[in-house]
Amino acid sequence: MMRTAAGKEKGISSFQRGLTLWVLLCMGLGAALGHFLPALPRVLGYMQIDGISLPIALLIWVMIYPMMIKVDFQSIRQAGRNGKGLLVTWITNWLIKPFTMYLIAAFFLFHLFSGLIPPDLARQYLAGAVLLGAAPCTAMVFVWSTLTQGNPAYTVVQVATNDLIILIAFVPIVKFLLGVSRVAVPYDILFLSIFLFVVIPLAGGVLTRYLVIKHRGRDYLENVFVHKFDSTATAGLLLTLVIIFSSQADIILSNPLHILLIAIPLIIQTFLIFLTAYGASFLLKLPFSIAAPAGMIGASNFFELSVAAAAALFGASSPAALATTVGVLTEVPVMLTLVKIANRTKGWFPHES
Repeated sequence: MMRTAAGKEKGISSFQRGLTLWVLLCMGLGAALGHFLPALPRVLGYMQIDGISLPIALLIWVMIYPMMIKVDFQSIRQAGRNGKGLLVTWITNWLIKPFTMYLIAAFFLFHLFSGLIPPDLARQYLAGAVLLGAAPCTAMVFVWSTLTQGNPAYTVVQVATNDLIILIAFVPIVKFLLGVSRVAVPYDILFLSIFLFVVIPLAGGVLTRYLVIKHRGRDYLENVFVHKFDSTATAGLLLTLVIIFSSQADIILSNPLHILLIAIPLIIQTFLIFLTAYGASFLLKLPFSIAAPAGMIGASNFFELSVAAAAALFGASSPAALATTVGVLTEVPVMLTLVKIANRTKGWFPHES
């Protein structure tokens, strides 16, 4: 079996298990800072280029770069061995997930919750949900795959091909769905977001892997080097939330119920997508080590990209950015629940040959 960084993950730390608590605390801290120190978000708001916040851009790179180091693109040549599993992943992620996210979010925000959320806010929240739906996970799936004893080589191929598909599919899907929801989105900003938050860290990760392997060897990379950044991505995420929620203070304090209302369709969508891919894997009689990560990658979101795109498109203080950060809040507890469901149904699937 091919050796990968994914295969070396030991699981999820106690700090990561408590990520939901840390996310809540940072959301609260950010809102408090924005309310009691309103000059802070104003100053941060000036630090931008072409509508992209420089502090948030820096923190997004801090989050994504360590994850990209784990992606071994040489593993793409192994894709043919698990062709059915990859087809399940690709079809679920790109032909189903974005559109079910739009439909579910639109139903809840514009119909079921129409008496609680004004139409203008609902449209912005829908935009944030669409950005989440169009960005399936490219990194945290390593953790979920490890917790279900997923095939590490297959998981890396998932991540590698997903990164490549995002470069092609993210922009037209978001443009189409946001156009349907009457939100005007210029292509140049979306492409800039992809370039800044996918292409640059991805290229940096590939270059880093090459240099470290060349000078220190693959064992050092996978056993030592990648673990030097274990807490970096989480720290970047939490600091990003503080900045975003400091600029969202007025919206949050005036509409605390909206956080819960946004979370409901996001959670339903997560379970639906997992069951879709996991169920398709069951019908295709795929081994559990393929079926579990196939379900996890679609259910989980590339929320770093979603948050970055929302901040770039609509501003860090926009309701759309708030909706994407609610996705961060629900991510860990929901995914850990899905891990438990998968592990308890492991016996339904054949063992990998």
